[in-house]
Amino acid sequence: MTARPISETIASLMPHAKAELTELVAFQSVADPAQFPKSECEAAANWVADALRAEDFQDVALLDTPDGTQSVYGFLPGPADAPTVLLYAHYDVQPPLDESAWLSPPFELTERDGRWFGRGAADCKGGFIMHLLALRALKANGGVPVSVKVIAEGSEEQGTGGLERYAEAHPELLTADTIVIGDTGNFRVGLPTVTATLRGMTMLRVTLDTLEGNLHSGQFGGAAPDALAAMIQLLSSLRAEDGTTTVDGLATDAEWDGLQYAEAEFRKDAKVLDGVGLIGTGTVADRIWARPAVTVIGIDCPPVVGATPSLQASARAQVSLRVPPGQDAAEATELLTAHLKAHAPWGAKVSVEQVGQGQPFRADTSSPAYTSMAQAMEAAYPGEKMQTSGMGGSIPLCNTLAALYPQAEILLIGLSEPEAQIHAVNESVSPEELERLSLAEALFLRNYADSKRA
Repeated sequence: MTARPISETIASLMPHAKAELTELVAFQSVADPAQFPKSECEAAANWVADALRAEDFQDVALLDTPDGTQSVYGFLPGPADAPTVLLYAHYDVQPPLDESAWLSPPFELTERDGRWFGRGAADCKGGFIMHLLALRALKANGGVPVSVKVIAEGSEEQGTGGLERYAEAHPELLTADTIVIGDTGNFRVGLPTVTATLRGMTMLRVTLDTLEGNLHSGQFGGAAPDALAAMIQLLSSLRAEDGTTTVDGLATDAEWDGLQYAEAEFRKDAKVLDGVGLIGTGTVADRIWARPAVTVIGIDCPPVVGATPSLQASARAQVSLRVPPGQDAAEATELLTAHLKAHAPWGAKVSVEQVGQGQPFRADTSSPAYTSMAQAMEAAYPGEKMQTSGMGGSIPLCNTLAALYPQAEILLIGLSEPEAQIHAVNESVSPEELERLSLAEALFLRNYADSKRA
């Protein structure tokens, strides 16, 4: 069977896919009840469950995970003796950040400049729609040739490990011959890419206390230790002058030997302002795929508007550390914690709280499933061959699945190419990428089933 009938079916389904993604994006499913109502995540989970039931999935269930969120599971039986493929996506999303910086409302899917804009459009509600499109196209062209399990996570962006802990407690649930993680992206639009490595992460909150209470800066400033100034100095110790991450004891000199990322392309993708330099040393690929990277993602401090001339008695910051393959996230957490405690100035009282952690991941790209995916991607992207890249982000579940099912092949694909601007304002998805990657996934499932029968 050629790819054309499946391709034509997916093309005909795209208007319906847009309507579904519009509905799914409308849920403000940020898995942080301090920012958004928990009911938004619950409604999104029920939408996903209903979508699976409509596709004849069995055993559809909302799984209450240990972190207080829900993941959605369903099983679609295939032919007798067919292999089982697990398809993964997550329906929770990042907060919208500065809503005034969005050119259209973050939770309203909006078409503009040939792309669909909205929080989660690419990361990763679009990934769930991609799975549905692939399965629908196969059902319309002879049937799905494999047994399929779908798991849609509810707290991936928070890094709280709910699904990982649930899978460890119920190891039979997600067992599969091959796992397709639909949460990464092509190196760029139109270049089919599988992701071979993921950086892990650790997230810490550090609090500094220096005074019993705030003080007048005129009366006491210059001698009394200011906790906010202490925090600024402490956080500065995490980077060298050139911007390289400097955590005591953490190696920062690894090199990436695969697909390279031209600096000019990276500057364009990252929207670096003219005249502003990149940070770190080595190639861009070294810095974002092979080396650790620390980021201060939040500081509790008085806003400029309404600020008073006061010395701050306490300050708090949240620090993220991306951990490359070859380094252990738990060890990196210990090193970062020790660094923060050792470098606090003026004897400031330090407390450190871990709020998230996930191990880095490296896939076996020599496995038979990758051969099937390469063939599928070449058919879905005529004239292009499948590329293999790294990804600076984290998907902690990958290592959990690899440990639980060591014989399973794990592939990472998705819609989060650079133009998607995931985790930033004005996130978007390319409908052409959604269409082509849905075709690639459908062809992969067909190719993979054929290879198992051979």
